[in-house]
Amino acid sequence: MEKTKVAILGCGFIANIHMESYAKFVPDSEVVAVYGRHIEKAKDFAKTHKIKSYYSDLDQLLAESNCDVVDICIPNYAHYDACMKAAKAGKHVIVEKPIALTLEQADEMIAECKKVGKLLMYAEELCFAPKYERVRMLAENNAFGKLYMIKQAEKHSGPHSRWFYEKDLAGGGVMMDMGCHALAWFRWILGGNPKVKSVYASMATVMHDTECDDNTVTMVEFEGGVLAVAEDSWAKQGGMDDCIEVYGDKGVSYADLFRGNSALTYSLDGYDYAMEKAGSSKGWTFTVYEEAFNQGYPQELQHFIECVREGLTPKVTGEDGRAVLEMIYAAYESAKTGKKVELPFEPKVDKPIDLWK
Repeated sequence: MEKTKVAILGCGFIANIHMESYAKFVPDSEVVAVYGRHIEKAKDFAKTHKIKSYYSDLDQLLAESNCDVVDICIPNYAHYDACMKAAKAGKHVIVEKPIALTLEQADEMIAECKKVGKLLMYAEELCFAPKYERVRMLAENNAFGKLYMIKQAEKHSGPHSRWFYEKDLAGGGVMMDMGCHALAWFRWILGGNPKVKSVYASMATVMHDTECDDNTVTMVEFEGGVLAVAEDSWAKQGGMDDCIEVYGDKGVSYADLFRGNSALTYSLDGYDYAMEKAGSSKGWTFTVYEEAFNQGYPQELQHFIECVREGLTPKVTGEDGRAVLEMIYAAYESAKTGKKVELPFEPKVDKPIDLWK
């Protein structure tokens, strides 16, 4: 059977992670094309990763590349148009978080992919991160008894690209960028589709020059009595933190995505790379190993390629991405009003952060 042909949309940080994952861990795939808004960046990306074709015109890529899968790794505001074009061109789609800027866009993306009989996967890597998956399996096997509280925290000093800080391009700040991971993981560990009772959030801009939120705390009440707490920040120095806590009446588990998979290192002069968002490699650092693998990216992409090749349904779908986006809406509304917001919550807005300020 021929390899599944993939076109990556984007030339930035996450596109490089996806490319690394395909190349090293997904042998049934072949990346045949890359799209970039600027042709020189697309050309450089293609040269670096030995990709045959590069484009700055998405329509041309879809017409010429003969790809089976479109992997969307471009800024948030462009997800909708890219997905709709890819689906209409008969391609399977995997889209990075968040799924879109609005619920209406998400609904159209889901509907179009179903209409043409193509898969739409929401790329939430925490559902595939090996360490977190081990904890989820423990919960599934009742190792902790009845769950009553779960937590997830993701913090670093801020994104790589300026567009993340522009509300019209990103749709929101750290809540859209990283809070989405926590909300998706909460749903995942609670069975995939638990019913949300309410969302409460506190948001602030504490460090960056942006109209967006860069530090948030979000509490989600699920039916059945589980309280979920998300802490997300672009204002934490010293590299990236990503950890979970799971509490039940018969047990508890703590997992750190990075520090348990790293070497404790001291360097007087520093060295090439310690970990994502580490400001310096001088002094004591946690030196990561197989960073993308530990975060779940290769497993996520391998799963989707398997689904495409074997006609399976992805474990994380467009509907899951939509559910996360609705919770994000509620978080921004709560941060504005100071009150819990009950779901369903589907106001008409141009972007989620409009509900906050």
